Parts: sequence; C-alpha cells; structure tokens
Amino acid sequence: MTISSASNPKRHEFVRRFFRLAIVNILSNLMVPIAGLVDVAFLGHLAEIRHLAGVALATVLFNYIYWTFGFLRMGTTGTTAQAVGRSDEEAVLLTLLRNGILAIGLGLIILILQYPLRELGFALLSAAPEVKSSGIAYYNALIWGAPATLLNFVLMGWLLGREQGGRVLLLSVVGNGANVVLDYLFIVQWGWESAGAGIATAASQYLMLLIGAILVCREQWLGKVKAIASRLLDSSALKATFALNSDILVRTFALVSTFALFTNLSSSLGTVVLATNTLLLQVVTLAAYFIDGLAFATESFAGIFRGKGASEQLPLLVRISGAASLILGLLFALVFNLFPDSLFRLLTNHSEVIDPIGSYVGWLLPVLGFGSVAYMLDGYFLGLTEGRILRKATITAALVGFAPVAIVAWRVQSSQLLWLALSLFMVARVVTLGVKVPRTFNN
Repeated sequence: MTISSASNPKRHEFVRRFFRLAIVNILSNLMVPIAGLVDVAFLGHLAEIRHLAGVALATVLFNYIYWTFGFLRMGTTGTTAQAVGRSDEEAVLLTLLRNGILAIGLGLIILILQYPLRELGFALLSAAPEVKSSGIAYYNALIWGAPATLLNFVLMGWLLGREQGGRVLLLSVVGNGANVVLDYLFIVQWGWESAGAGIATAASQYLMLLIGAILVCREQWLGKVKAIASRLLDSSALKATFALNSDILVRTFALVSTFALFTNLSSSLGTVVLATNTLLLQVVTLAAYFIDGLAFATESFAGIFRGKGASEQLPLLVRISGAASLILGLLFALVFNLFPDSLFRLLTNHSEVIDPIGSYVGWLLPVLGFGSVAYMLDGYFLGLTEGRILRKATITAALVGFAPVAIVAWRVQSSQLLWLALSLFMVARVVTLGVKVPRTFNN
C-alpha cells in the first residue's frame, strides 16, 4: 500500500483507517473515567465519607502497582503489530503467550506479596485510622483481581496491535459496565461499602478476561499453540521481550515520578495551591484519555508499517497523528482558557480554589500543546519497539527539563515556576523524541 502521494486514494483509505481506530480507542478510554465517576457517586452517597476517602487512598497504591506493570500493554502492542505487518501469525500468537505467561507470573507474585505491599503502602500514606481501615478493606478485596488485570493489559495490547479497536471497546464496555452494575449491587443494595467496591472491580476484571478468552478461542488460536510450543521459551526472543519491557518500565517510572513530584511540591506550597494544581491536572488527565486514543492508533500503525518494511509510510503517519494530537490538545487548553470559571465550577464550588485558577490556566496551553505531541511520539516509538529511545528521552526530560526549575520553584515557593517546570518537561520530551524520528524513516 503506497500512501506517499497526496492524491493517492489509498492514502485517504489509510487516513480513514487511522481515525476509525483512533475514535474507537477514545471511546474505549472514556469508559474508565465514566465508570470511575459512578463509583465515586455510589461511595460518596454513603452515610460515612470515610469509605470514599479510603478507596481514594488505596487507589494511589494500586496506581503505582499497575502503572509499574503498564509495560505489559505497551510492550505487547508494538511487537504484535510488527508481527502482523510481517504476516507472521506464529509470532503474533507467541507474543500473546509470552507476555501472558509473564502477566500471570507477576500477578501471582503480587498475590504472594500482598501483605507486605499493603503494610508498606499504607504506612507511607497519611490518613485518619478510620479512613485507612476503609482503604485496607478495599485493598484486601481488589488485590485478588491482580492476575486478571495484568492479563487484560496483555490482551488489550495484543488486540490493539492487530488493529482490533472494536474488540478493545467491547472489552472496555463489558469490564467497566460490569463494574458499575456490581458496585450498585454490592455497595447500594448489600451494604458492603469499600470492600464491595473492591470486589466489584476485581470481579469485573475476571469477567473482562473471560470475554477476551472467548474472543481468542473463537478465532481458533489455541489450536495452534501445540505447533509453536517449542518456540515459546526461545532465549533470544525472551531476551528481547525483557529488554523492551525493562526500558518501558524505567520510562514509566520516570514519567509517574515527575507528576508525583509535581503534586508533592504543590502540597508544600499550601492547601489552596495543591487544590488548584490538582484541578488543572484533572484537565490534563481528561485530555490524555482523548489524546491516547490517537497515540494508540499511532502505535498500531507504526508497528504494522515497521513489520511490513514499509518505512516510506511512516512520515505520513507522523504528520497525521502529530497534527491531530496537537489540535486536540490545544483545543482542550483553549476551551478551559475561554471558560475557566464555568468549567472549573463543575469540579468544585470552593471560591478560594477557583478564584486564583485564572492566573494558572494559561499553562494548559504549553503543557497540553507539547504534551499532546509527546504522547503521540510515545505511541510512535512504542509501535517501533524502540524502548531504549523512550527510556533515555524520558529520563533526560525529567532530569534536565523538569528537575532544575522544579527545585527553584520549591526554593522560592512559586507555583508559576512549578508549572514552567512541567511545561519544560513536555518540551524536553518532544525534543528528545523528535530528533530521533527522521532516522526511523530509513530503517
């Protein structure tokens, strides 16, 4: 498929394929915050607010646990897409099996270590005893869903790599829809409070996994397992898998740590600053659910093109996904800049938080403008399975782009400088990844 010519109809067919997959990915991503809002509504209407606070506290711990293993999704997509591009069905199945086995192993390790993880996590998290008690009840229930959650990471990545966004959307609707229904049953009807929320989420993950397994079985992939069993533990393939996953792990840790440090430094500047910055970060997170839909599509097509050996198609992919991501990111920033009071009052009614937000909302333009392109480039290099580039770029951006100005912001107690540090982090990510793009066109 040649798409280098602007007048080539196949180019337009690719554009349609790209945006069709991107839109389905966005819809799938949006299921997560929608289900989260319903969860909050159920817990927030209980007689005691400690259950909502406890779940929020435990969620911080689970975010770290699951973000740590996010490489299971990201590492699966690019490898699968490249195998699809080579029309190598055996490699497609081997990617699912190898990463699936890794997910099961890691999930079982989490279960074995659940007690020390819980004790360490809640020792580091500050809250009243009754809030911690509710958080621990939620943790004790949800932790049993770890193997299913990690396997679903692999399954989602595998389907994205095969350009099957419709099935990703189906699984997302099933998982998040079941979570809402079970939350209502366990929390509202049966009164299981925070423990019920944990059981509902864990059960929904297993249901999602069951539906995913049925989809895989219907394609008769399992019948091919015996034929490729001897290749499952191939040393060179395993080495490449672990190398890619370790690079993505370090990249993710650097990214999460940067945002965690931003939040911690905001806290040191006072409660009002923390609340204001948290609201602005919620906008960044909401925008990311949309932008990631484009990044996931970029990831899929970059891998497929690399697998085909069709590097001449990559420049168009970068132009389309880059432009669409930038427009979407800036659109979010502009809307919140034009209507800050109205929109932020949907999130809080505290005037002491909303009043100063007008002096900070302008930072959404560079953060989401450069950040949207950075997210797209993340997806691009994940699709190419260039984990080393992602690792080095993110570490450089954190240490050179963010840290120096963040330290100054803390020393002089300036929230404006803190937002400058986050903006420079996004700029550094774009620069460090962008300079590597041209050479990928010749591979």
